[in-house]
Amino acid sequence: MFPTVHVAGTNGKGSTATLIASALRAAGHSVGLYTSPHLVDLRERVFVDNQPISAEAFTEWTVRLQPVIEKTGASFFEAYTAIAFADFAARAVDVAVIETGLGGRLDATNVIDPLVSVVTSIGMDHTEYLGDSLREIAFEKGHVAKPGRPFVIGETSPQLVEDLGALAVGREAVPVIVDPALKYGGPLSLKGAHQARNAAVAQATLEQLADSWNVTGEDILCGFSGARIPGRYDVRGTFIFDIAHNRQAIDALLQTLQSEGIARPLHVLVAILRDKDYEPILADLSDFADYVWVTVAPSAPGARKLTLRDADIGCENVTLEPDFDVALQRTQVAARTVLVTGSAYTVGDAMARLPGLSPLG
Repeated sequence: MFPTVHVAGTNGKGSTATLIASALRAAGHSVGLYTSPHLVDLRERVFVDNQPISAEAFTEWTVRLQPVIEKTGASFFEAYTAIAFADFAARAVDVAVIETGLGGRLDATNVIDPLVSVVTSIGMDHTEYLGDSLREIAFEKGHVAKPGRPFVIGETSPQLVEDLGALAVGREAVPVIVDPALKYGGPLSLKGAHQARNAAVAQATLEQLADSWNVTGEDILCGFSGARIPGRYDVRGTFIFDIAHNRQAIDALLQTLQSEGIARPLHVLVAILRDKDYEPILADLSDFADYVWVTVAPSAPGARKLTLRDADIGCENVTLEPDFDVALQRTQVAARTVLVTGSAYTVGDAMARLPGLSPLG
């Protein structure tokens, strides 16, 4: 089994994982990166040295693993995790950076014994699976801590930091608390103050690897300044794509839009899943934007699609349009900037309909 770094958290885990992988590549290592969700193509979840898993390899591993998948009744994420690990082994990576899918304790990725494990942040999300309080969610995510391994804590709440530290000690891990006030101060390709915090957590993680993996400050600077993540404050012409899917992420997105000084009028295309706290999200968007179109992402699972009659928050600058294609077209009329957000399904469905925007190039 190849060495790994394991990254969990409510927000920021994909960005943190990408930054870690980018710095390790800059240090001269062959690096696998497993993240989720994808936007348009399933192969976006598995990269080795910036190259996605090939269509041929994905098909081959699916066929070879199908009997085991069917025998065990593996979920989609469990099956894909097996495919990712098989591809990393076949491509002989030096190290792989693995993002959890959901939680940590029962997550399919939690079979690894990583060099370092990380929790970026704790927020109210997936409460139906992880618990109804931040402390319950921290308990679930904190179980990526492993005996004898550094456990990097990026959360800033004193109570949750204490909880995560105690959990780590109980699991015989070595807690490494990132100063809550610390933000990365070097050049960073990812936009937003929240990304500076994610970068600080990534740097703290890399420092745990520095001696044995020869990761220098120059490698971190190079990796962080060149990292790119499709769908995370992803500017493409007049479009900005961001998969912000909860209020904490939306607030960070709006702060970034404010600091970047975007062109107005700003129109927003948003489709939110019904298991999210959508009312404050829509209120925040309507307060900030010139106009908001609320729609339904076609690729979202049926049971999780928001019923638009439940989404009317009574704002004059908000229109409910159930037809995604119509909403996408109308959003562009008279707008100088179009923001597409709300979930990975929303961003992926929009990218798939706009020419030349595939995350795989």
